[in-house]
Amino acid sequence: MIRGNVLAILIGMGFTYSTFAQSDTPKGWHLMDWETSQLHGISLKKAYDLLHQKNKKAQPVIVAVLDSGVDTAHEDLKDVLWKNPKEIPGNGIDDDKNGYIDDVYGWNFLGGRNGSSLKKAGDERARVYHRWKNQFLGKYIDSSQLDIQQKLNYRMWLKAANELNFSQEEMTELMFIEVTAKALKRHDKVIRHEMGVEEYSCEMLEKFEPITKTGRDAKLGFLTVMKMLQMDPEEKNTLALKELDEYIEGKKAAFESREVAPHDFRAEIVGDNYFDFNDRYYGNNDVMGPGPTHGTHVSGIIAAKRNNNIGIDGVADHVKLMTLRVVPDGDEYDKDVALAIRYAVDNGAKIINMSFGKSFSPEKPWVDSAVKYAEQKDVLLIHASGNDAENLDLVDNFPNAWLTPWKTFAKNYITVGASSDLSMGPSIAADFSSYGKSKVDLFAPGVKIYSTLPGGNSYGNQKGTSMATPIVTGIAAILKSYFPHFTSVEIKNIIEQSVFKPEAEIPCIKPGSEQEKVPFATLSKTGGIANAYTAVKTALEFKPVAPAKNNNTSKN
Repeated sequence: MIRGNVLAILIGMGFTYSTFAQSDTPKGWHLMDWETSQLHGISLKKAYDLLHQKNKKAQPVIVAVLDSGVDTAHEDLKDVLWKNPKEIPGNGIDDDKNGYIDDVYGWNFLGGRNGSSLKKAGDERARVYHRWKNQFLGKYIDSSQLDIQQKLNYRMWLKAANELNFSQEEMTELMFIEVTAKALKRHDKVIRHEMGVEEYSCEMLEKFEPITKTGRDAKLGFLTVMKMLQMDPEEKNTLALKELDEYIEGKKAAFESREVAPHDFRAEIVGDNYFDFNDRYYGNNDVMGPGPTHGTHVSGIIAAKRNNNIGIDGVADHVKLMTLRVVPDGDEYDKDVALAIRYAVDNGAKIINMSFGKSFSPEKPWVDSAVKYAEQKDVLLIHASGNDAENLDLVDNFPNAWLTPWKTFAKNYITVGASSDLSMGPSIAADFSSYGKSKVDLFAPGVKIYSTLPGGNSYGNQKGTSMATPIVTGIAAILKSYFPHFTSVEIKNIIEQSVFKPEAEIPCIKPGSEQEKVPFATLSKTGGIANAYTAVKTALEFKPVAPAKNNNTSKN
């Protein structure tokens, strides 16, 4: 993940390189316990020990993962994937008559009828701007003459137009990062030749001693930039360079998007009438898609097969993961998100993980209606707060719990920020995490999270609120599995009531700031970090509140 003020980083490239800090933080730290390991994990072993002591038996629970796709052949995931019991694989028939043919593992809402898949999409900001550009640009708009929907559209368009005014500093930043990327690729070519490998991590490179001056210079240059870009020392060169290219490509597209509308790959590949919500039976059954890294990592955090002596252990056992592909490289589409939520609910999911987000939602009522539908069907939704270090009490992040048509907050919705550990940095709050005393419910570990990766049964670290969210989803799945009588609202309440609250003296730096210290308790509603053990303990003691009786016996 590349983030922060890249220009400032690049200007500082003349500084002397220092080695990557060799963190002693173990793989899977997010599952560990503060009392036994002094790591701010979720105390997972203690949670299962307590369940076994109480002789609690589990029931299977279906968890839907709305994401970029998943590697269905991964050794640690293939046995925990949901398979549609009403569908005969590969016969080309809609056996269950739900409108989706051969939806064995779930559905790809970014797919075409010919089996192709949408990989890239423009950001929603640019889509919004060009959608109403001809209607509003250069025109006198008397907002008093607009109806409610037109006013909403106009305000949204003005916001998008304002955000597409890029500064000269941002332009200069892109120039510097492009130069840096070219230099990194030259260094990488030399390093691969001297090491005799195609892939290596910064940790491996630090231990390698080049035999030529060119090699030594390449090593120094590569490691210096990786450190200044705050890359994980275990991240592979191939992934780092790929992320850098994607960052540059995204920035270029953003700069061009005021004058040039983003290319509509969706119309070419998916072929639905996007603005007709009743045109819903599009897509295909390729749930892996062309970019499953994010979704595979998220899925492993939730439910990678436990105790199989390979790879990792997910948070929850007795889970079946339903895969719904809705996230391209770029912003997701509201229609896909809304339909995927409905698909999940209709096919038995009790928990839905949503590790994505954006700052514009032109079809928010569609998504709100789906969230309301999930609420009515007792399905819990868990969503990431975002990685922009923003205060969500002040800025928009979609989807969210506010249901516009009903002018109320959904009761079945949890928003998750990302916490860290002092073994990896100066703050208990991850420096990238968005937060909000009113709009973020709680935090969960989101830094250096080790999980499944696609291709060759791989594993690796990633960070983000995208990684914190499935940890909470896993805890929710444990509760639903071992306490199936609890409703989604009760599970939400139990998770929030049982958060671990770090001691006040534990350092917390406000995300997005350099050194502004704040109480961790001010960054979310609960002021705490999700904890599996205390959640189970609370569940064992939890007494559901009985519905109030209607004592009004008068007759009309």
